[in-house]
Amino acid sequence: MCKEIREKFQELYSLDVNKYVEKKNDLSYLSWAYAWAEFKKIYPDATYEVKKDEQGRCYFGDENIGYMVYTSVTAGGLTYEMWLPVMDSKNKAMKLTPYTYQVWDNYKKSFAEKTVQAASMFDINKTLMRCLVKNLAMFGLGLYIFQGDDLPE
Repeated sequence: MCKEIREKFQELYSLDVNKYVEKKNDLSYLSWAYAWAEFKKIYPDATYEVKKDEQGRCYFGDENIGYMVYTSVTAGGLTYEMWLPVMDSKNKAMKLTPYTYQVWDNYKKSFAEKTVQAASMFDINKTLMRCLVKNLAMFGLGLYIFQGDDLPE
């Protein structure tokens, strides 16, 4: 079993999924649909779960500090759980209401104010699917992207 797990990990880790990667704000995102399709080719019996709270909500958190989502993937007798905060395009935590923060503007040589919009269901859905991709990386698929590399070993 251990040898099979290592071999499957290496097979997934070696896959070049760059043709499915999108760049946004200097960050790389692997499309969840392509990631799931490639993963199912290796693990046809794979399943995933979106974790929900007692009220059936697919997010957890606090209106003041932000929200988090959780997924788990089961494949080949292994289950990995993963989590991801709901963030805006600048990787700032999204909360119940909009808020502002200060950043240094080198051009103007002063601080500038930036706004983080309130979290929406669309933001939560996007985060869930990014969390699923992060979950699949625990099995090896696209892990090199999270390591900041351009190509798999």
